[in-house]
Amino acid sequence: MYRQQKVSVVIPALNEEQAIGLVLAQLWQLTAHQDHSIIDEVIVCDNGSTDNTAQIAVNAGAKVVFQKQPGYGIACLTGIAALSNCDIVLFVDGDDSCFIPQALPLLDAIIEGADLAIGSRTLGNIQQGALTGVQRFGNLLSSTLIRLIWQHPISDLGPFRAITSAALQQLSMQDQAFGWTVEMQVKAIQQGLVMVERPVDSKIRIGTSKISGTIKGSIGAGTGILGMIAKLRWQQNRYLKILSKKPNKLFNH
Repeated sequence: MYRQQKVSVVIPALNEEQAIGLVLAQLWQLTAHQDHSIIDEVIVCDNGSTDNTAQIAVNAGAKVVFQKQPGYGIACLTGIAALSNCDIVLFVDGDDSCFIPQALPLLDAIIEGADLAIGSRTLGNIQQGALTGVQRFGNLLSSTLIRLIWQHPISDLGPFRAITSAALQQLSMQDQAFGWTVEMQVKAIQQGLVMVERPVDSKIRIGTSKISGTIKGSIGAGTGILGMIAKLRWQQNRYLKILSKKPNKLFNH
């Protein structure tokens, strides 16, 4: 528990046996001023691993759930479904690309009034080689589109983020693939939630990325993210169009 708030963590993982134990150890080592553990539970969703990711996670104190259908979003949704009651949900990748202690500014932002706190790699320090050129370009393009369409400052779609459980429920997340992170941020803007960014640093992940590490993964991620932006914009326009056609009850007496 952190500042009287129960904190749960969701980690989607696919073949992360080299890193998942390190990530979990760092999470459990997070302590408050009186050396109390900050993290109350960790849910690892094994998204079809063929290595020992699940067993290592169990041995490291996590609750492990399984989702055979591939997809970042469906893995997150499966992890969310397994959560116990909590106040804040922290999302972390299982590849040791984040500096786990930097979760504290994200949690502080939530406790101080934000509904969603995004760890922005762009605002932090990026270790050489931590992000590919494709990742940097895709992130810049997507962030720019969101700023232009919704007039809201966004610098990153990074997966390291914290959100209140109430806001997470309100957003009614749907995407099962690569559009997950952008869906959360755009819906937060559309619904008027308080979203902030905090700088986080990035390091070279352990193992090979399933997204940026392959051409297929890079194309899939780019298509999923841009497709989600277009979808949410279309849905918003459609809703506003329908709303504008409704008769004003004040003049129908």
